[in-house]
Amino acid sequence: MAKDSVVRNNIWKWMVLALIAVISFYVCNPPSEKLRFGLDLKGGTSFTLGVDTDRLAESIIASNPAITNTPGAVQKKIEETLVGCDDRVISVIRRRVDAMGTNEPVIQGMKDHRLLVQLPGVDDEVRKAAKASLQSAAFLEFRLTHPKNDQLVAKLLAKDVAPEGYEKKGSGYGRAANWSEVSKRPGHAARLAAFETPDARYSFMLEDNGDGNYSPNFVARSTEPRVTGEDLISAAVQREPTTGNLSIGFRLSSEGGRKFATLTRNYKAHGPKNPTDRGRQLAIILDSTLISAPVINSEISTQGEITGRFDAKSAKKLADELNAGALPAPMKILAETTVAPTVGDDAIAAGKTAAVMGFCLIAIFMFIYYWRCGLVADIALFLDIALLPTALVICANLLGVFAHDPSMGGGGSMQLPVLTMPGIAGLVLSLGMAVDANVLIFERIREEFQAGKAAGEAVRNGYGRAFTAIFDSNLTTIITGIILFVVGTGPVRGFAITLTAGVVISMFTAVVVTRLVFDHCVNPDRTKPFKMMQFFKKPNFDFMKVTKFTVGGSFTFIAIALVIFAIRLATNKASVLSVDLTGGTSIVYSLKQDAQPETAAVRKALADFDNAAVIQYQHGVGASTLLVKTGETAETAKGQALEGKDVGAYVTKLLQTAFPQAEFRPSSVDEVGSMVGADLKKSGTYAVIFSLVAILLYVGFRFQFGFGLGAIVALAHDALISLALFSLCGRQVSLIVITALLTIIGYSVNDTVVVFDRIREQLRHDKKMSFYDLCNSAVNACLSRTVITSVTTFFAVLALFAFGDGSIFDFALIMLFGVVSGTFSSVFIATPIMFWWYKGKRPAFDAEESR
Repeated sequence: MAKDSVVRNNIWKWMVLALIAVISFYVCNPPSEKLRFGLDLKGGTSFTLGVDTDRLAESIIASNPAITNTPGAVQKKIEETLVGCDDRVISVIRRRVDAMGTNEPVIQGMKDHRLLVQLPGVDDEVRKAAKASLQSAAFLEFRLTHPKNDQLVAKLLAKDVAPEGYEKKGSGYGRAANWSEVSKRPGHAARLAAFETPDARYSFMLEDNGDGNYSPNFVARSTEPRVTGEDLISAAVQREPTTGNLSIGFRLSSEGGRKFATLTRNYKAHGPKNPTDRGRQLAIILDSTLISAPVINSEISTQGEITGRFDAKSAKKLADELNAGALPAPMKILAETTVAPTVGDDAIAAGKTAAVMGFCLIAIFMFIYYWRCGLVADIALFLDIALLPTALVICANLLGVFAHDPSMGGGGSMQLPVLTMPGIAGLVLSLGMAVDANVLIFERIREEFQAGKAAGEAVRNGYGRAFTAIFDSNLTTIITGIILFVVGTGPVRGFAITLTAGVVISMFTAVVVTRLVFDHCVNPDRTKPFKMMQFFKKPNFDFMKVTKFTVGGSFTFIAIALVIFAIRLATNKASVLSVDLTGGTSIVYSLKQDAQPETAAVRKALADFDNAAVIQYQHGVGASTLLVKTGETAETAKGQALEGKDVGAYVTKLLQTAFPQAEFRPSSVDEVGSMVGADLKKSGTYAVIFSLVAILLYVGFRFQFGFGLGAIVALAHDALISLALFSLCGRQVSLIVITALLTIIGYSVNDTVVVFDRIREQLRHDKKMSFYDLCNSAVNACLSRTVITSVTTFFAVLALFAFGDGSIFDFALIMLFGVVSGTFSSVFIATPIMFWWYKGKRPAFDAEESR
């Protein structure tokens, strides 16, 4: 085909390139408005909330003790309460968050009635207030006390008895020394409600009078007409003009006002249902706690007030929660992550540095090795970054079909997904993998020149023969990205999107854009080969000769390392698994570098709280941080005993008190409940299994079962040996490490597929060579490409390793092991396993169609 004809036929390709460029410019400009950063880059707090079924069950039993007489009735009532509650929970939580004045909060429903709440840029004071508010049900009720409440209370106080966890004090009760422990025992709320009650229609409740005194009252379990917080329109803090005490003024809807007027009219002094000279007491109850029990002095319609022991902070909090509305069920915090804004700024700077360093190393290497062809690859590499926004939007929408996540874009929007630190890691890694397609093409073009072809035919055949390997190898990475997105959450999904988008756009630039450059810049009649370096001129190594030793040695090492891993797991689980898989609290502290206390001294300072804490200094570029891990959370006995159930704040207080000169400051705090940890372990295990099965099926479908078996054994080898080496370095396995293992699986199969593609091609063309020699020949033919791609990926991961911190350092470390093991396994594991499956005999493939 004449060059002029080729140029004309390429016009539509230039138009597609221009369209992608325009879309990329549109979706990311201006950057200040279009770029959204995750909490790990912006700083802030993230909560994962779930229904507190234990508290819900206690509330149900306390309001109707007879329900326990019917087996399964409590669970049935819980299920009825939770039906359709998710939208209401989100609505209530959103109003509460809005009342805090937080900018750009993320509130997202999850499966199993869970909720993700992200509050960017909040300080510690707002975090504590949010933590308390999000767990408060704010269920308001107005109920009557017993008609003879005063007599019953006097009779009770005359006895030498006290409810569980309390003791006699003054004209009421005070909390006993064991109250904190007793109040957490199952069924405590129900037992307290039944204490010395005159009959089943009333509950025993305690009103907080301040200074540690609690007044007993007997309160009706239900009152007609029933008035609750659902009848509330608004609530506001107000101050009594005479006493100066704070109260909560409220306004009811017309229907609520009508019911409240009927209630107060009936039970005021000499009311239709209260012939006495004194009005009945009206118990004001919030979240099953008696706030106050004032006497009804007159009929009240749409306006009233709640009195109690309020300070300015608690009064505002109560008013905000009442305005937001009541949750249909009590919530508890399953996981909490806090990142200081300064840490986020440092992470952004480190991510930029890693990206620039990775790009420069790869670009320089490609230019030196492939000369002018390398310059073409560098143009494609630059376009990978420039056109990435379009790929991000497309991938976010496509992946959103498998698992919708509003924070990650999708849903038909043109919005960029939230950028997280793992997302930056995915971008840097995709740069290293991006040149793989160019390397495949250039090596094929080199072979065509060696076969005596002119430049036009060499380029055309090089692209044509490399396309199958490019397509198969990149599609396996995309499959891994889909699985990561489906089973992952938050930052892991950000990584999946950037990695997948990087692979998609690099395929486009390598196959389409670089071909356009060659078509327009290369004389098709040129016979002189393109100038390129070559690590291996004519390699002829007998790789198959040593495969028994390589396979046996590798799996023996893996077996020994896994035994060591299992022993460490059994003896000290916290030293092997991170808190996001086991549950617990992980805190990273920044501190003065010249005042670092010894690890033993830190352990001693924390001994009274948690003797099993993992304490470890982490050394980064220019500074060191301290990692403290404990198995305690807000749901454990020790955690619940703390003020605000805040483990991170308590550990920080201990360290700041013991070592004031070190100036400990929490940079990030992760608190993960045991239920979330168990779910993450399960989803991580499923992700690895699904990835291996999906790749086995794909490779088996595209080639034959024996090839798929070789690939799957090699991938298992890469994942296991990377995990073994990582663990032997004393690092803990976390969710980001599982993400890295999946990435290794997706990356390693690329090289294996390229080798298998060459074996299949030679099986179709060469009918005489023995299968043993053919396997050696194919591996030797791919050797340059294998080494070059490994080098470029190694450069990218090395940049992350040098400038990454925390979880990104772990990601980069295990990826370094994965890159090396993946290169090794494609030659010394996958090929021999496939060879042994066929017992050394050539598998049959249909003859390749003529090109």
